[in-house]
Formats: sequence, structure tokens, C-alpha cells
Amino acid sequence: MNQPFPASSGALPLTEAPLQLSVIIPTFNERDNVTPLFERLKVALAGIAWEAVFVDDNSPDGTANVVRALARHDPRARCLRRIGRRGLSGACIEGILSSSASFVAVIDADLQHDETQLAKMLGILQAGQADLVVGSRYIEGGNSDAFNKQRAGASALATTIARRVLRVEVNDPMSGFFMIRRDRFEELAPQLSTQGFKILLDVVATARGSLRIVEIPYTFGSRLHGESKLDSMVMLDFLGLVLAKFTNDIITLRFVLFAMVGTLGLLVHVAALYVALDALQLRFGEAQTVAAICAMTSNFLLNNFLTYRDQRLKGFAILRGLLLFYLVCSVGLLANVGVAFSIYDQEPTWWIAGAAGALMGVVWNYAMSGLFVWRKR
Repeated sequence: MNQPFPASSGALPLTEAPLQLSVIIPTFNERDNVTPLFERLKVALAGIAWEAVFVDDNSPDGTANVVRALARHDPRARCLRRIGRRGLSGACIEGILSSSASFVAVIDADLQHDETQLAKMLGILQAGQADLVVGSRYIEGGNSDAFNKQRAGASALATTIARRVLRVEVNDPMSGFFMIRRDRFEELAPQLSTQGFKILLDVVATARGSLRIVEIPYTFGSRLHGESKLDSMVMLDFLGLVLAKFTNDIITLRFVLFAMVGTLGLLVHVAALYVALDALQLRFGEAQTVAAICAMTSNFLLNNFLTYRDQRLKGFAILRGLLLFYLVCSVGLLANVGVAFSIYDQEPTWWIAGAAGALMGVVWNYAMSGLFVWRKR
């Protein structure tokens, strides 16, 4: 016997209401922070249809398992586990693109951002007053006293560089706490870098003044569990991003980092050549070979550690990658010399020919390294 459905009351339960907000939370080794943050979001977003997308970079501490345990009891929690990819910016981009709400927020998992501001940020966007709302530590009412002196100094320097070089009119472009309209983010997403840590700076710089931005103050809190993921490489990531955006994305962040490593490799080559000639008393041909091997080895290790750290080779793959890198760079050297001689024959200016050959070598090495050495599997 068929049973009639009860008449609708007209109001959907909150879990069935149209989704209003997706909160994207990049994580790596944040097991102890997941549940406290989720509980805080429940309180801060009461009355709002929301979801929390935890984008986990395959944390060895079991962060993804904690999120899945939450999701079994509350469908508002979701885990997007990434394998073979690392980096906060890439995690945020993938998380946002995997969600479906009209508005998306990015917040760190370390409990240092003020989740109580999310409802206010959502209200500003829903009212059409802005396309992007930034949680700022550096406007009246904001506070960043939880920073130690070293991090405070680095943040202030990075903010100054970003505002002056890229002419970014945001007081806190280094903030990792913001909310944006999905349609505007979707427009910018193809031009964003998946590397690095400063996704907000990338968004604002890529938009080139087309976003209506509102900043609201918040107090940056102290980390309760875990350790900061920011290391000495973050500043190089940041400088690479600034250079990439300064050139209007003609060159990518990864290429900038690859070129930086290549410049350091030149110094290694010269130093090794000097030692081989002066201390080891080798003939020039032998010394040049030793110096080239030293430079290629240092370039490989630095690129594996920095440029391709989201695809970092480990174990036996390091040896295989090193041998492939030797091969790629050897062919790149031939391309370097061939282009230099070709240009020198037409215009006998040594530095123009040398620079053109070097550029050809760098472009070749970069393209072939990405294709064969650090290819995505």
C-alpha cells in the first residue's frame, strides 16, 4: 500500500538547505587541531548552510583519518586527500574547485585565524559590498602580537615588497584568511600558481585591480598544537611569486625558482673549477668536467628540495632522477653552445651570444626536467 508523503512545511532542515558557504582548510600534520576547529565552526556558523573541506597533503600523523571520522557523524565535514602533491596554494585551489557553494573561505587549521569573523565576511559578500573579504592583522582593530619577532619582521618585509612591487592595495596581502565569491575565483583560477604559500597575494595580483576588496580586522592567535609549516624556503617561494606576477605571468613561479637554482649552480661551478685547478692541480679539461658534475649535482638537489618539492623524489627515485638530470643538462649544454655560436656568427658580440646560449640552456633544462625527471606520475 502506497503511503502519502507528508505535506512540506516549506522550510528545509539546515542540512538540506542550499549550501551557502564552503570553508577550505589546508592541512598537513594537523590531527590535533581538526576536531577543535570543526567544533568552533559549528558555533561560528550556526544558522548558515556550510561545509568544511579539509585538503590534506597525505599527512603521516593521520589527519585524514580524523576528518573521515568526523564526516561519518556530520556530513558537513569532507576530506580531500592529495598524494604526490604538496603546497598550501595548490591545496586551496583544489579545495575551492572541489566545492560547490557560491562563497568560499580559506582558513588555516592551526586555530590562529578568527573563525567568528566568517559570518560577518559572508554577510558582506552576500550584500554585494565586495568580491573578496580579507581578514587583516594590519588595520585598526587587528592584531598580530602572536608572531615572534622573526616572523613579524619577515611578514612586514614581504607585505612591503608585495605592495610596492606589485602595487597590491591590500594592507595584509600575506593573510591566509579570506573569503571570495566563487564566480570571481573561477575566473582567476587558471592563472593562479599551485606552488607556494601565498594564495591571497596571487589572487589579488592576478586580478589586477578588478576585485572589490574589503578588509576586516582580526586578532591572530597562538598555535595550540603542532608546528608551523613555514620554513626558510617560503621566502624564496614568495620572491619567485612576486617576480612571476611582475612579468604578468610570462614566466611561471616554478621557472623563476629553477632559474634561481641555476644561478646558484653557476657559482658552484666557478668555485669547484677554482678548487680543481688550484688545489687538485687538475688539467683544465678534467677540472671543467669535475666542476660541471658538481654544479649539476647541486642544481638537482636544490631543485628537488625547492623547485619541485611538491613532486619531490625520494629513495631510489633520487638516483634515477639524478642520472636523468645529468643527461638532460648535457644535452642542454650542447644546445647552449650551439645557439651561442650561431648568434656569434651573425653578431660577434660575446655577451649577447653567451646570454642567448645560456637562456636556451635554461629553457631546455627546465622543459626537459619537468618532462622526464620530475614528471607527474
